[in-house]
Amino acid sequence: MAPVNHGEKIAPVAAATTALATLACCLPVGIAAAAASASLATVVSSYRGWFLLASAGLLALGVVQLTRAQRQCSTRKSGSLAILALSTTIVVLVALFPQVLAALIAEWLP
Repeated sequence: MAPVNHGEKIAPVAAATTALATLACCLPVGIAAAAASASLATVVSSYRGWFLLASAGLLALGVVQLTRAQRQCSTRKSGSLAILALSTTIVVLVALFPQVLAALIAEWLP
């Protein structure tokens, strides 16, 4: 049995997560969570650039891990490539259209 290495999947997911964390100030979650959200929003909004920079760095790490894994294995991992593409799309959308994406997520949440 071959060892399973999930490293090339973790970095892109972490990049998307940090990018989505920058939207925490824009999402209405409810009256009870408004105070916590407001305090979180002030902290997150001051570090928005750092979160996006970390997202870009994690995406770069994901690309490096994916190319390294492709050199070691003869088969292409389509799941890892799909996760990287989805994470890259999320990071780009959050960086370019944060308010639009936050409004779409807010409409989607109950």
